[in-house]
Amino acid sequence: MPALSAGQARDVIARYSKINNEANADRDRRLLDTVEDGPLFAMSVSGHTETEGLPAPHRKPYKPWSYDAANARLYIPRLGAGQDRWFAAALSESEGKAASRLAVFVERPQHQRWEMVSVVDLDGPGLPDIALDRDGYATAVAADGNKHLGAGTGLLRAAIVDNFATGGANTGTKVFAPTKSSKRQIEIHDRTGTRFGDQGTTVFAGTTNRYTDAYALKTTAGALILFSHTHTQTDAVAHSGLQINPGKDDRAWLHDVPRTSITYTFVCNDAVTVPAKAAPSRLIGYTCARTDASGPPVPTWTDRA
Repeated sequence: MPALSAGQARDVIARYSKINNEANADRDRRLLDTVEDGPLFAMSVSGHTETEGLPAPHRKPYKPWSYDAANARLYIPRLGAGQDRWFAAALSESEGKAASRLAVFVERPQHQRWEMVSVVDLDGPGLPDIALDRDGYATAVAADGNKHLGAGTGLLRAAIVDNFATGGANTGTKVFAPTKSSKRQIEIHDRTGTRFGDQGTTVFAGTTNRYTDAYALKTTAGALILFSHTHTQTDAVAHSGLQINPGKDDRAWLHDVPRTSITYTFVCNDAVTVPAKAAPSRLIGYTCARTDASGPPVPTWTDRA
């Protein structure tokens, strides 16, 4: 059976936009928790935390917005008995504009509501060619261990982390064909890794990922897989006598205290098209948010404390 009807899906999207605006206007985490879950909720809460770390005069006023639910492109899968109900949607924030995001909504039966768990900014106007049946419904497929796909989420997640960590030298450039998204990750590695010169270092690495759910839809050439990953970025001074001064957006976590090193944690949502055969996949979009920052203060601040 389909996860839900098209009309119900559009109602879910409209409800999300309405409550999301109400929650974000007051940074009401409890209200936000009624329409978001998983990695997206963690990313949104980190945005609230970052804002609250700024002095009141420096906080930008919240601007309401909404998704164009009426014109959303819906990818509602048919599901087997016992499978969790979910659907994906290509969304635009402006009526009449091309979709710029891919989102995943999941039903939470224990709360009797639908919540958005992932949203990805697309790096182009083109959308994957999702295979639809004669009634317009999609087909959900296994995102891991699927012999009909060239890669699963485990390999894809590791390759994305490798783009950040090594510039794709180990697996990133082998697993992914060059796209705007994969090139941008490699550019982040190249640019960020050298910005301190001989004064400091920057190292990216994978870390514990709490958000292991993945959602896959059959395409005409393989599958679209939507999943999340978590990575860290550690900045460190090259020798004693140097310090890293946190920026204003770090204030909520680092409190303007100079550090000898800072480790940032990022939670990210990713969208990848995977071929049905052994060939490179395509990273078509990703969105990251810093969810934590920590590091040892310079010795003089430690002495004062």
